[in-house]
Amino acid sequence: MSGHEGTARDVGIGPFPRLILRNVMVVDGTGAPPYGPADVVIERDRIASVHLLGPPTGPRLQPAEPPQPGPGGHELDLTGHYVLPGFVDAHGHIGWPGHVPDAQYVYDLWLGHGITTVREPGCFINGLDFVRAEADRSARDDIAAPRISPYVGFGEGHPAPFTDPKDACAWVQGVAERGAEGIKFFGYRRDVYAAALKEANRLGLGSACHHHQGYVAQATALDSAHWGLGSIEHFYGLPESMLAGRRLQRFALDYNYQDEAMRFADAGRSWAQAAEPGSRQWDDFVDELVSTGVTLDPTLNVYVGLRDAERVQTSPWHADYTAPQLWSYWQPDSGAHGSFFEDWGTEPETVWRDGFRRWMAFVKAYFDRGGRVTVGTDPGSIFKLFGFGYPEELELLRECGLEPLEVVRAATLWGAELLGWQDRIGSVEAGKLADLVVVAENPLANLKVLYGHGRLRLRDGRVERAGGVAHTVKGGVLYDAAALRERVRTKVAALKAH
Repeated sequence: MSGHEGTARDVGIGPFPRLILRNVMVVDGTGAPPYGPADVVIERDRIASVHLLGPPTGPRLQPAEPPQPGPGGHELDLTGHYVLPGFVDAHGHIGWPGHVPDAQYVYDLWLGHGITTVREPGCFINGLDFVRAEADRSARDDIAAPRISPYVGFGEGHPAPFTDPKDACAWVQGVAERGAEGIKFFGYRRDVYAAALKEANRLGLGSACHHHQGYVAQATALDSAHWGLGSIEHFYGLPESMLAGRRLQRFALDYNYQDEAMRFADAGRSWAQAAEPGSRQWDDFVDELVSTGVTLDPTLNVYVGLRDAERVQTSPWHADYTAPQLWSYWQPDSGAHGSFFEDWGTEPETVWRDGFRRWMAFVKAYFDRGGRVTVGTDPGSIFKLFGFGYPEELELLRECGLEPLEVVRAATLWGAELLGWQDRIGSVEAGKLADLVVVAENPLANLKVLYGHGRLRLRDGRVERAGGVAHTVKGGVLYDAAALRERVRTKVAALKAH
């Protein structure tokens, strides 16, 4: 044990022989409109049935003898609440030791925001063996944590750079044997990368790529997609696939990729060098990319600070939920991945606002033409906190132009499809694992109700703070989401006191 892992589970109740969530409105994740009131019946770790009770007023459709919890069972009257599938974070890091108190701090924030599944892309922070062990402990409910899918960073543990595609394929086979469920690439020498990706596909492993600017000239996002890549992370490699009037991105002559402030300032200019939205080159690229079946996992929220640095540094949840060591890591430092705001100003923010406009237009165009978009947060850097970035990512997809039901589907069923788990999770349907989110208000009408700190509103002449996920169910285990968030607040307060 490293001391960083999740602690033995001492929260959550169940699973039960029968758990009934009564009188709820259901948003099932498939894209269908909400319906209810209904009783969601859970037996052990699975959804047994969803009983429609009838119209909000009028005669009930359910038989006179509704399902009862029975011996050892449990039920909750959740009249007025909404039930959704558990959220899938397609890009969630467990956190660096020393930057967060421990993994349980991260898990509590995730579960406290309704996130029941996380794809850990890279495992380069803690290593594959750690993440595999945590995934197994979560699957057994030994810890209070989301389901975890370990995607190992390409080359982890290999003693030297790959120079032979055969060696890369052998490494892929080795990590599959160690329990990796996928690989996160950053690009590589073209022949090595293509061979490793092909081998991952042959073995049934998932794949994701953050197209590192040091390699994107060798393999763009379009190249990766044609080679069978599962998902494109962030946006790197997309504008470089459709540069207007040139074949390479134009960098400042004193550019240094290792200078984080310079790197991120310049990244904002990449979209301005690409084809204009709606142009023939743009449209042809979108159509070709959609045809490959690759998924976009944009993680928009982690880049919000580049268009508004003050916003991310003054987010209201930091005071109560951000651990002091994480806050310290985020302080301006041009060499730190956590925060490069050494002297960030109006000019780079203006560039990034234009970049966001083009990036969001691309996400919407990709979605409209049949492409799959998922929800990932990439938390732990640039003032982005675990859990809290999730509703922000949902809001940003709404800003892209996706409708609320489309946003929910991206967060649930499409995330499950990306992992190949759609037969297990991702929708509120009989036979699937009971991974659910319970919210006291309608999140389709206002996604802000999902923020764990609540939001200010005026009600009956009084200002109140309301909102946050009420309950999270993972595999039939019922968690009080507010209590999990309070546990984080208590931990942060104790850390600050010392």
